[in-house]
Amino acid sequence: MKDRQTSTGFIYRLKYFFEKYGFNVLSRLADRLGMRASNVRLFFIYITFVTAGLSFGVYLTLHFLLKLKDMIYTKRSSVFDI
Repeated sequence: MKDRQTSTGFIYRLKYFFEKYGFNVLSRLADRLGMRASNVRLFFIYITFVTAGLSFGVYLTLHFLLKLKDMIYTKRSSVFDI
């Protein structure tokens, strides 16, 4: 029973630590930059979607180029396959 109480206490201390120091990061950054916290949060949300969209676009471009390469450089086994 003692082990369970100490592990529960550890979890609550860990939760308190992250609530105190982790969830307030963007607010502190906004205070330091002299901006509103909502604008900083929106910037991070938008930049997340932009980076995800760019990586998906690069993936689709490379997939298209590889398919195009396979269509151009297909190896034929003989002249009569044309």
